[in-house]
Amino acid sequence: MSDQPAIAVVGGGIAGLAFALALHQRGMACDVYEGVAEVKELGVGITLLPHAIKELAALGLLPQLEAAGIENRESVFFNRFGQRVYGELRGRLAGYELPEIGIHRGKLHRMLFEAALQRLGPGHVHTGYRCNALDQDDDGVTLTFSDGPDGPVAPVRAQWVVACDGVNSAIRKHFYPDDRVCYGGINTWRGTSVHPPILDGKTYLRIGSIDTGKMVIYPIVDNVDGQGNQLINWVAEIRDDQARMNDWNRPGRLEDFLPTFADWRFDWLDVPALIASASTMFEYPMVDKDALPRWSFDRVTLMGDAAHPMYPRGSNGSAQALIDARTLADELANEHEAGGDLRAALQRYQAARLPATARVVETNRTLPPDFIIMKADELSGGKPFNNIDDLISQDELRAISDNYKRIAGFALKA
Repeated sequence: MSDQPAIAVVGGGIAGLAFALALHQRGMACDVYEGVAEVKELGVGITLLPHAIKELAALGLLPQLEAAGIENRESVFFNRFGQRVYGELRGRLAGYELPEIGIHRGKLHRMLFEAALQRLGPGHVHTGYRCNALDQDDDGVTLTFSDGPDGPVAPVRAQWVVACDGVNSAIRKHFYPDDRVCYGGINTWRGTSVHPPILDGKTYLRIGSIDTGKMVIYPIVDNVDGQGNQLINWVAEIRDDQARMNDWNRPGRLEDFLPTFADWRFDWLDVPALIASASTMFEYPMVDKDALPRWSFDRVTLMGDAAHPMYPRGSNGSAQALIDARTLADELANEHEAGGDLRAALQRYQAARLPATARVVETNRTLPPDFIIMKADELSGGKPFNNIDDLISQDELRAISDNYKRIAGFALKA
């Protein structure tokens, strides 16, 4: 591989590592530069939809994913009174070739990181390299980094740079100095709790809506304690136009959000008890960014959250990053094999992915999957109903769900 172009991947998260593995699979060399000095299994849960699983399966990771996570059988929407509004089968049970899996984000990251170490070699995966600036000239790109725990980190010279450095990307900031997150008054708190299986133990739950408080709940580890309990991932979302924006990854405080859910006690789940039993809990703002006019600038392009941060609705951020990774790897490999200029590959990648992700960003803001519950609340006047079918048919609710799948790129026919 010594005759291959030198590609620097800035950021060793899901997007960066998947891209590096896809390049290696296509016979192209790269180096990954990750900001943290030590990769640990941090975070909470993540749901991998079939179109995300497809990309990870192509990298040879499906057996590990199925062993470490829980396959979702059904997605169900409830109003804040615990009444079932709509449900649908998911993954293989819905007719997809691949499953939908809930998994600990840290475990997924560890899988990708260890695969990169093994396949690329440890000499091509660098930790403690937090990029803070770049300088581009006719022959390549110079990346500079913040000082690490052991002192100054030397600059890196590369021919091509792919920025996978997340929502607060320094490289995106280089090209868009006035770049800001968009915050619409929604804060979130995320945690994990050891709890008996909820319903069948394989259900993805959405309860309530951001107008009155919303919970997303799903299992990510089975029999976590040897006594049949699961590790349950939960997310609380509250909209308050007067609220300050939460910090990232700061430990959450129950008093900031538990009162909203204090009376959410149903015959099938005690929501406040689930929250209060959390082993870990963090606060996050719900933010995204407006779509950019371009991602690719001569020898540099953006990917994943550096390119298109989106509201974490519909379990789609990771899927879009993984599709980015495969798309760019294909374009680069094809252009390199043809002996062409890789700038053309960066432009084709941008043309394929920027409009598609911009549609998802906008849909996550305006017509996310939980619009199903918002519609039910609107029709019921925000009160309990006798029968949801008296308000809206299941076919009409299914159409809302199917529209989101189509825009996000995982409609069953696709």
